[in-house]
Amino acid sequence: MNVLDTLKQRGYVKQTVYEDELYKMLDEGSVTFYTGYDPTADSLHVGHFVTLMAMAHMQKAGHRPIVLIGGGTAMVGDPSGRTDMRSMMTKETIAHNVECFKKQMSRFIDVSDGKAIFVNNGDWLCELNYVDFLREVGTCFSVNKMLTAECFKQRLEKGLSFLEFNYMLMQAYDFLVLNRKYGCCLQMGGDDQWSNMLAGADLIRRKEGKPSYAVTFSLLTTSEGKKMGKTAKGAVWLDANKTSPYDFFQYWRNIEDDRVETCMKMLTFMDLEEIATLTQYKDQRMNAAKERLAYEVTAIVHGKEVADEVLKQVRASFSQDVDNMPVVNMAETKDIVDVLINAGQCKSRGEARRLIEGGGVSVNDTKIASFNQPIDDEVIAKGEFVLHKGKKVHLRVIFTR
Repeated sequence: MNVLDTLKQRGYVKQTVYEDELYKMLDEGSVTFYTGYDPTADSLHVGHFVTLMAMAHMQKAGHRPIVLIGGGTAMVGDPSGRTDMRSMMTKETIAHNVECFKKQMSRFIDVSDGKAIFVNNGDWLCELNYVDFLREVGTCFSVNKMLTAECFKQRLEKGLSFLEFNYMLMQAYDFLVLNRKYGCCLQMGGDDQWSNMLAGADLIRRKEGKPSYAVTFSLLTTSEGKKMGKTAKGAVWLDANKTSPYDFFQYWRNIEDDRVETCMKMLTFMDLEEIATLTQYKDQRMNAAKERLAYEVTAIVHGKEVADEVLKQVRASFSQDVDNMPVVNMAETKDIVDVLINAGQCKSRGEARRLIEGGGVSVNDTKIASFNQPIDDEVIAKGEFVLHKGKKVHLRVIFTR
């Protein structure tokens, strides 16, 4: 099967350009393609995971991925999907984030024996002569046409800096450099990058007279159309130190029922027939599908052993099997608000207070009625208890002395 068909069946493909040509090229042999990631943080998050999985499918089909990490473009900032300008990062922060990205991505992409290439666009963008760049690339862009691009439209109302206006040219130039150096003829990425990707494909065809293509992927959204990957605690990260494997598992276990099939197709390697069987129900049986989704995604991101341990902890929480519940160690305290914050269940005392006043917190079998209510002396003396947050979070808290 042509890999483009595979990607379509699994729900990745949103837009393509010169699709018939691309389809034929993918059938005829190995194609070198790239996807870019600006290192705006020290970890990848759920939003990146879709493109990483699509790259993995492409690689399994025999095509060669180039993973471009934007050490250069991150110094400018992508205006796509933004209502304000990104914060400027130091060169040192960007360099640190680049190394973090490379380490994480190697878990998803096989880099052995030249099967994939990692590049940093800072290697060429930071050395550019600006006048030479304008003469070679700037002449190929119409300002009038650029201003109609979706990535600029919403920013024009509040103000688009000239710094960010250069971003499209820089991303297009990346594609041109990779085409010249590695024969890369396809760029893939999130659908919010469509305008930038079209610019790159057009630049190669103008400058090199060679075929070049772009494919965008659907963004993961909730049933309300909002981007997935956000919780009350913030973004869902792929780094275990920023989002624990337990919380990562629980995020997928608790998604909306009507999102399960989509996530299974895009975020796992499960067979499509099995996915259809698991997600055909509209009742309590969907919980088994959600647990399977959470397990599969956690296994891909954190490894099978970690996923097995988390699954055991999750099941122990719901069955009240205290010995196998996830454990949180902390200094002894009688303040339930401190416990909630130290256990990572609330960001602030205000959030903890609202949760308690809403009846959402219990210690063992005792409901906490007020944020001023101290933890019982008997519980303190024992040195541990089960913290219940709502119906879905159950943790074994152990005091260290």
